[in-house]
Amino acid sequence: QRIRFKLPKALTEQKQQPKNEAAQIKLKYDKDGWTRTVRVTDMKFQWIRMDDKGDVDMNKRFDTDKSAYVRRLEFRPGDDPRIRTGVLSLVPATEAVVDSKIKSTDNTDLVTYRQIAEAQDKDFSEKAQWFQDTCARLCVEWNEGHMRMNVRRQYLLGDSVDAVMSLSRKDLRKLWRFEFIGEMGIDAGGLAREWFQLVTHEIFDPDMGLWQSSAVNQMCMQINPASEYCCEDHLVYYRFLGRVMGKALFDRQLVAGHMVQHLYKHILGWPIQFRDLETIDEEYYNSLKQLKQMADNGDDLSMLCLDFTVSQEILGQKEEVQLVEGGADIEVDNTNFPEYLEACLKYKLLDRVKFQLNELLLGFFDVIPEPLLTVFDFQELELLMCGLPEIDMDDWQEHTEYSGEYDDIGGDHPSCRWFWEVVSDFDQEMKARLLQFVTGTSGVPSRGFGVLQGNDGNIRKFTIHGVGLGVCLYPRAQ
Repeated sequence: QRIRFKLPKALTEQKQQPKNEAAQIKLKYDKDGWTRTVRVTDMKFQWIRMDDKGDVDMNKRFDTDKSAYVRRLEFRPGDDPRIRTGVLSLVPATEAVVDSKIKSTDNTDLVTYRQIAEAQDKDFSEKAQWFQDTCARLCVEWNEGHMRMNVRRQYLLGDSVDAVMSLSRKDLRKLWRFEFIGEMGIDAGGLAREWFQLVTHEIFDPDMGLWQSSAVNQMCMQINPASEYCCEDHLVYYRFLGRVMGKALFDRQLVAGHMVQHLYKHILGWPIQFRDLETIDEEYYNSLKQLKQMADNGDDLSMLCLDFTVSQEILGQKEEVQLVEGGADIEVDNTNFPEYLEACLKYKLLDRVKFQLNELLLGFFDVIPEPLLTVFDFQELELLMCGLPEIDMDDWQEHTEYSGEYDDIGGDHPSCRWFWEVVSDFDQEMKARLLQFVTGTSGVPSRGFGVLQGNDGNIRKFTIHGVGLGVCLYPRAQ
């Protein structure tokens, strides 16, 4: 899943540029047919989708295969000048825009859309380097001020929250130096790395109540919808974590937690589609697909006695949530079924954790300018934030099972031997991308591939399943 800008030659080689120059700069989201281009009216990036005839798809009705939504975050000044507020919503992808340039402190263009387009076409390592070089240009000079973070190890999280949340947005881009009170040590980089790892590990810990393991992939963390009942001032912690993750990216540090896939898309402002439901709740996704199949077959959905509500369980207590205003009084039938699917998608992928995600994004963008992220896809963002994993090939092969056409011969089958020969020659980035393709994340369980978990939470080893050419020509993940 890569995105591509198409940059006209005239943009780089000639001063006289065509009138439709902006319209020719496109960022393509190959998998789902979405294209990001520059809107001529204000030179901001926008998402469009082309129909089968090559025209802009203007379909407004929800379609499980084509419709997409993008989070929109509207920044607003807060009561405290150090803390912005904002309003988060999920809007049709065509209505979401993002700036295509970054201003410096003297209001000149630090990065233009042309430079973003050029950077986007690089490979991952070059994009990462461009991103880090640009962050270095945004960093406040040492002689203009720097921050010393003094924290107690036994009260690490509390001290860190107090320190980070007291900073202005400018302070977040200053150089930080860390000191663990009562310990000897000069921060030459090692203490900073330790601080980022310890703080993010503690805040992602499910026991704290802010995050919980995904039911689909135990290696990934998702926001706990019931966090307000588990942690006092829970929204402060999400704003804090957003700032820490942004600062980690800004300072080339890593965080100790992999998030579910759609959260990386929300950070990037990428389209969210119906199929993204499968990555967080496979059973719910399949039940909606069954309803869609019934509707496609002409079955009367009103016979199911459904309405625009959903049940959620909070601390063992079930409660009914209205998907739309007055949803309990709206019966689901074949006429409004697309709107029902749309409401279910919005609730599952945003609304139930809207306030927590709002704070996380506000904190993140206190540090990182959003246009800088447009060069990455969501898988690259995970690699940039969490780093490339150390993958033990012997452990991987040892805990791999074989099925289908490989059931009898197993790893001795020529195709399997070729597979491992190719994968062994991959660099760390390509191995991580293979893991992302198969498991949904680049994370490797701390105890190795022997405890890899499946969608149901049970141990399910990495499996290579052989099929005939008539079934599938290309590799696919299930």
